[in-house]
Amino acid sequence: MRFDIMTLFPDMVNTVLSESVIGRAQFAGILDIKTHNIRGYSKDKHRRVDDTPYGGGKGMIISPPAVCDCYYAIDKLNRTRTIYMSPQGQVLTQKKAAELKNNYDQLIILCGHYEGIDYRIIEEIIDEEISIGDYILTGGEMAACVLVDCVGRLVDGVLTDSECHEKESIACGMLEYPQYTKPAVYNGRAVPDVLRDGNHAKIELWRIKAALDLTRKKRPDLL
Repeated sequence: MRFDIMTLFPDMVNTVLSESVIGRAQFAGILDIKTHNIRGYSKDKHRRVDDTPYGGGKGMIISPPAVCDCYYAIDKLNRTRTIYMSPQGQVLTQKKAAELKNNYDQLIILCGHYEGIDYRIIEEIIDEEISIGDYILTGGEMAACVLVDCVGRLVDGVLTDSECHEKESIACGMLEYPQYTKPAVYNGRAVPDVLRDGNHAKIELWRIKAALDLTRKKRPDLL
């Protein structure tokens, strides 16, 4: 799957997405992630991409020409979706991530900055807006990294086993059961006996019950 990220700060995005699972998936050729510096498409001699807002107000607004020129320069695949990371968008969920992974071969992601973008950009090139939560960031770069990680990890081959994302919290419809590793006892807290006796049927029943109990306690809304 391919991700094209339009941003004023490509190094910020590249630093995050070159690490860990997503970084390894890029190295293996499973994910293709490209950053596009919007400033490189500015025709201003100082490479400016923003200006003061009509009607007055604080801050600067990213103007349409450089963003749209950047967008039109990107090679498009057949199944492409263009997304603007915005607090005004639909909140990202695991279901939404799965829809994007299943329905598209390429996501083009626009990162806003400053006080936002000229609304004509949204009208011209954006298919949908997505938010990662009801709070404000200084720019859309970190939100774009969240979206790439959330969708990218669902692509076949990125994780070693499909169970890695099918049975985890939220994806399975409730929270995941508690996990334990060695030592068997730490500071007087012991791993539940059922997990150590080797009876896989009992272990599975314990995990289902533990997951339900945790969900009732922490996220009853999921039930």
